[in-house]
Order: sequence, then structure tokens, then C-alpha cells
Amino acid sequence: MTPGPSQLVWSSDDGDQRKQQPSAQVISLPPAQQMAYLHRDSKGRGGKAVTLIKNLVLTEADLQALAKTIKQAVGSGGTVKDGVIEIQGEHREKIAEVLRKLGYKTKLAGG
Repeated sequence: MTPGPSQLVWSSDDGDQRKQQPSAQVISLPPAQQMAYLHRDSKGRGGKAVTLIKNLVLTEADLQALAKTIKQAVGSGGTVKDGVIEIQGEHREKIAEVLRKLGYKTKLAGG
């Protein structure tokens, strides 16, 4: 076996190197250039509906800030998972109105 380029698998300073994801820099697009898709979903949630806001190109900090604004506007809880904002309950029309006021284009999808 010929020695090839080796990859560092373990480091005593940083631990398991295989678990570290390469950091990709995401730059937030202006609201006018984005289309937010509003989905209704209840799968895997015990039959309780959640509203998903997908297709936004925002940094993690901007997603968190937008989620907070939306949660306050509709008076409901929620979270950000894998670049998707999840708001508890069926609030698609109210969220669409909030997003339009912020300058986003919206589209109701699913359910």
C-alpha cells in the first residue's frame, strides 16, 4: 500500500475532526429578492399543526431575529431548525402579512 495524503482524524486539542463541518459563509439576501414559502405541517408532532417558513437565504443570526419578530407578531412559540423557521400553530395568513410588511414575497404552499 502506498502512502497517500492523510487526513487528520483525531487531535488531542480539538477532538474528533470528522464531526466538524466545513464552515460555509451564508450572506443574507435583501427581503425584496426572496420568496418565503409558508407550509402547514403536522407530521411527527402528535397531530399538532406547525407553520414552516422555508426558502429563505439568511444567516443564522438573521433567521433567529426574523423568527423572534414573527413569534411576537403572532403570539406563539417556535424555533429555527436546519434553516427552516417553525412556528407553533396554523398562522400562515398572519405570518404572510408580517413578512409582506418586512418586504418579503410570500407564497402559501401545502395543506
